[in-house]
Amino acid sequence: MVSVVAGAVIQVQNLVKNYGPVQAVRGVSFEVGEGEVFGLLGPNGAGKTSTVEMLEGLRRPDGGHLSVCGLDPERDGRKLKQLTGAVLQLTSLPDKLRVEEALRLFAGFYEHPADIEALLARFQLAEKRRAFYHQLSGGQKQRLALAMSLVNNPKVLLLDEPTAGLDPQVRREIYAIIEELRQEKKTILLTTHYIEEAERLSDRVAIIDHGVLIALGTPRELKQGSAGTTRIEVRLARPVSDGALLRLDAVVDLHEFDGTYVLHSSEVPQTIVALVKHLEAEGNELQSLEIAAPSLEDVFIELTGQRLRE
Repeated sequence: MVSVVAGAVIQVQNLVKNYGPVQAVRGVSFEVGEGEVFGLLGPNGAGKTSTVEMLEGLRRPDGGHLSVCGLDPERDGRKLKQLTGAVLQLTSLPDKLRVEEALRLFAGFYEHPADIEALLARFQLAEKRRAFYHQLSGGQKQRLALAMSLVNNPKVLLLDEPTAGLDPQVRREIYAIIEELRQEKKTILLTTHYIEEAERLSDRVAIIDHGVLIALGTPRELKQGSAGTTRIEVRLARPVSDGALLRLDAVVDLHEFDGTYVLHSSEVPQTIVALVKHLEAEGNELQSLEIAAPSLEDVFIELTGQRLRE
């Protein structure tokens, strides 16, 4: 499952983390090459945040081996902090801390801090330099978090759900920033539960569920497993009998999620014609129909039988 990456900056081997009887991370292994954007894709509760927190040295592994820039996050934490930047899933600062104060405070922790004025300009925070943290919008707070993650000119960035809860416009702004960092050859590990985010930003993706890494490769490689099929999603006026849609022409597989039927077809026109004929014969009605090319969610459905849940 794990390919060896030449010049790997991040190495994770058989990582294990338990919280009492709960196995949050179960034998996860992957490597991240220098200058690579590596996505950890999975639903909430899959073990992504625990993995990142162990890479940051915030949690102690219960098994396995970790290495970031050749350093052990637990043993070499102080040295590693000079080389890495992080955006946690939840970033919270004191309400009365001003934007510029926050950046200068964090810059003081590092041996080779970045230019604060340049960071304020880059993240469109110059006009907000005197604003208190509690006066910032959600998007501004996240831009500040990203600016703070770069205040030490890091070699590696660990971004845990950096766009979660943001509106689509702000999310696109964050995408643009991450793509700029890619051009600067920063090594980035990004966790997300957004399909579009993983496909758009990641050079390679590891799909993780219930603490287990279930697929690893480039987005194109992973989607090749669904090559030759097209996803058809339908909602009907009434439920259909088990297996009825699976027997339609050219249908390869079928899953039902809360009244939505997800079919994968090798010949879409044949399947649509057969679907219409079946509904007419049963006196049923089509409420909605969506046709889409295979995505990483199709890979997730194929491997787990479930949609990528929130």
